Amino acid sequence: MLNSIAIQLMAGLAEASSLFLVAAGLSLIFGVTRVVNVAHGSFYMLGLYVAYTVVNFMGQTVLGFWLALLVSALAIGLLGLVVEVLLLRRIYHAPELFQLLATFALVLVFNDGALWIWGAQDLLAPPAPGLNGSIQIFGNFFPKYDLALIVAGPLVLLLLWLLLARTRWGSLVRAATQDRQMLGALGINQAWLFTMVFVIGSMLAGLGGAIQSPRLPANLELDLTVIVDAFVIVVVGGLGSIPGAYVAALIIALLKTVCIALGVVDIFGVAFAFPKLTLVVEFIFMAVVLVFKPWGLFGRAQDTSRNSNPVEKPLHKAGLPLRTLFTLVVAGLVAAPFLLRGLPYMEILIVDALIAVLFAASLHFMMGPGGMASFGHAAYYGLGAYAAALLFKAAGVPIGVAFVGSWVVVAAAAVFFGWFCVRLTGVHLAMLTLAFAEIVWASVYQWDSFTGGSNGMVGIWAPAWLEGRVFYYLALLLVVLSVFLMRRMLFSPFGVALRGARDSPLRAEAVGIHVKRVQWVAFVVAGAFAGVAGSLFVFSKGSASPELLDISKSIDALVMVLLGGVQALSGPLIGAVAFTGMEDYLIGATRYWHALFGGVILAIVLLMPNGIAGVGASLARLRQSGEGRARS
Repeated sequence: MLNSIAIQLMAGLAEASSLFLVAAGLSLIFGVTRVVNVAHGSFYMLGLYVAYTVVNFMGQTVLGFWLALLVSALAIGLLGLVVEVLLLRRIYHAPELFQLLATFALVLVFNDGALWIWGAQDLLAPPAPGLNGSIQIFGNFFPKYDLALIVAGPLVLLLLWLLLARTRWGSLVRAATQDRQMLGALGINQAWLFTMVFVIGSMLAGLGGAIQSPRLPANLELDLTVIVDAFVIVVVGGLGSIPGAYVAALIIALLKTVCIALGVVDIFGVAFAFPKLTLVVEFIFMAVVLVFKPWGLFGRAQDTSRNSNPVEKPLHKAGLPLRTLFTLVVAGLVAAPFLLRGLPYMEILIVDALIAVLFAASLHFMMGPGGMASFGHAAYYGLGAYAAALLFKAAGVPIGVAFVGSWVVVAAAAVFFGWFCVRLTGVHLAMLTLAFAEIVWASVYQWDSFTGGSNGMVGIWAPAWLEGRVFYYLALLLVVLSVFLMRRMLFSPFGVALRGARDSPLRAEAVGIHVKRVQWVAFVVAGAFAGVAGSLFVFSKGSASPELLDISKSIDALVMVLLGGVQALSGPLIGAVAFTGMEDYLIGATRYWHALFGGVILAIVLLMPNGIAGVGASLARLRQSGEGRARS
């Protein structure tokens, strides 16, 4: 038994080495450039595909395998160079979340690029020559290649330490991590330093994928899977800390291995299936670390007395033209079922867009005026859907009670999670929201007897009297009312206090505003309205599945908000409609709709840095300035 556990722990060490390579590159890039590079997982995925291609071209030889590792690292490094020079260099001064939108667009492009080149099937490279087979350790057989991986992690850590601690370039990198402005004042060419850092970080990701080629099939789902693991490791270890990334990768890999090794344990008559914890153990660990050591195991405390982003302009109530436009839009939505008679699909699409509008508006409430980004907002959307479904189908309560009860459940969850989350800021806050969301997702995914597990819940249709057009008007009423209430809150004294806490927490505290309490309330309000959107979704589609709580759903909400413009109250509304419309159209237009969608997002990022709503605001300012010059 002990020998078997020892072998499994060694397998965990091998897994940690590969994760460390990816996380080290991500930590290096973020520490210097402050770019939240979601595309880093795509570099890992592409590195694996390139290694597979080179090995198959060269044949199963020692030279072919080592050449595959080298070519993969160099090719992905070159791709990183192109990305940094052509895209990221243009948006370094943009807010972090705006950079996240740009790199997420790259994920879509690279994923469809891999689909076009290699197809949708999984591709497994042959075993590494000279390292195939097993050796006997503790009376059990252990793969030789995994043994080599165990050595590779500390070796790369040593090489990175020598590079960063013993070279002039490493000194510049460490200086840039601590104070980029001072580095620029000393005459250092920051642009090329950033480029070199990004290239090396990309090479590490490509190498991390390549060394996995003999033991892991290349597939199109690796990009988002790996980037989540890498972010967890980087945040737990401490942003910018390479040794911290290695220690965190080691701990997380070993925790997963221990869960598998324990199997099913009976404690006081209750059976605990520890292998199921492998889906969520890293997020539980990250949540614990962030709650008690917010900056990670090896991170340094940062000054949170002021926001790193510039103070935004004060909000102004909509003028007569905008109020008139909003009234006309609502009137058009009221008349739509009669105008679109014979086109039932359009009614369904409008309901989808309305639900997306409320989901995006709820995230914007805490992210824009509140300054609190969330990578796990889908948790409240999904909880709203599941709570309504369970109350209506399992408990058998009337649909009105199911709606209201689901909102109460979601608000209670937001109260609990928000109490921990609002004590952090920036990326740390966003990652803690992700941790809680993944814990909720894992619970729903694995609770077969209650939630249906991975199959979800089906057959959750509204009563006959609430179907069709009646449900359409119910969705329209709830969405318009919810958006109106959130807007009124933002123009109330609470909204002023919330924006003050965002722009200058120190000054807000000085004038008597309890910053954390105000942010906590905003967190709960945002979560509750996301739950309203989720409850509408489940009765609109008649089903609920774990995908509603997945990180990809949270990213959809982020994209909607950033696409429309986070600085404008109309931003999430415009972004949600644009996102829903583009997704619906592009899915039917081409098999490679992800790449086309990513290209549209990149065009908006480069040409409309304030989002779609920002274009209208800029045109209005130009018109006002033109009228002013004409009067003068």
